[in-house]
Amino acid sequence: MRKGFTLVEIMIVVAIIVLLAAIAIPNLLRARVNANEAAAVAALHTISSAAQSYRGANPNYPTGLSSMAAPNATPPYIDTVLGCAAGLSGVACGKQGYSFAVAGAANSFTASARPIVAGVTGVRGFFVDESGVIHWTNTSAAIPVVGDSVLE
Repeated sequence: MRKGFTLVEIMIVVAIIVLLAAIAIPNLLRARVNANEAAAVAALHTISSAAQSYRGANPNYPTGLSSMAAPNATPPYIDTVLGCAAGLSGVACGKQGYSFAVAGAANSFTASARPIVAGVTGVRGFFVDESGVIHWTNTSAAIPVVGDSVLE
């Protein structure tokens, strides 16, 4: 009697492995997108708090992310990864799959987060203003529209 596996047994094992991989891989990719989106919301909370602190020490809200980070702000309100200068050396500012932007004036500011690669690094876009309430859209555009859902 010969010891070993038959071709049919090996093919069944391979088919089971392929089936398990087909089920698991999309779930793992979705978990990564969810983690990126949660990190984007957390970063917008940080930006909102930093903008309020910046406004307390200055006459206006910050005009950009880099104005709240070192070396432009002493003490820095956000880290240098989040507060990088957009477009520096052709590389967009980004953190965990999202790019961030801030625009400010005397009495208001807006901050947005968009996926760097829509549908891959994130699905939704996020937006916060001086109210501190984070809004989201079902598209990668982080523009507030009537009827947006609100995350609290």
